[in-house]
Amino acid sequence: MTATIDTLLADARLTVTPRRGTDVAAGLRRLAADASRRTPATEVNRAAQAGQRLSVVCRWVLNEPDAAAHVAKIAEGPERGPLTEDELDVDGALVYACLLYLTGHPESAQFWWQLAAGAGSRAAAYCLHLHHLSLGESKRARHWFHQLTHSMADTAPPDAAFLDGLEIFARYVRANGYGAHAPTGRLESEVHRLAARAPGSSVIVARPDKQLVARLQEFTERR
Repeated sequence: MTATIDTLLADARLTVTPRRGTDVAAGLRRLAADASRRTPATEVNRAAQAGQRLSVVCRWVLNEPDAAAHVAKIAEGPERGPLTEDELDVDGALVYACLLYLTGHPESAQFWWQLAAGAGSRAAAYCLHLHHLSLGESKRARHWFHQLTHSMADTAPPDAAFLDGLEIFARYVRANGYGAHAPTGRLESEVHRLAARAPGSSVIVARPDKQLVARLQEFTERR
């Protein structure tokens, strides 16, 4: 957001010494009311709407029939070494990021979205655009929107009509469901299990494993 409550309160500091008898409580109430009036409501609403759209898009991605198959391609295993750029399944990173976001790990989701976007996924760039927009980080949101519409991959970028249609579809899904289910408790537990393997870290950079892939497969087949 362009201005936080802390910033507004800092701007509103008085430089004079209060006179004896000043109603401090009333003064603080006036400052709070002034800060509230100056908070850009349109930015707040825009951020909230971006978060809602992002949740819809993530559910949509997670409910794709081949979601688990793509995540399996980036899953760790005894026969696999470190994940290299050449071995990265872009759609797998996108699905995994969306799962992380929907299960309460937004920082981890950002990491995996960035991997997917760096490999050319416009869908991941769109998720990053919405993610930063929902946090009020306008500059970063604009960066990823530019990546989405200009210089990401060899394919032609989506036009404004497509993006408008995508947002209309996101609103429709949010209102009507359209089969885009949120992660189940069992699937969410698998994500938390992976998170517990890196105590003290706010970001899950570890690859998914076969156990999580199995739960994701169950999730997509139950529809």
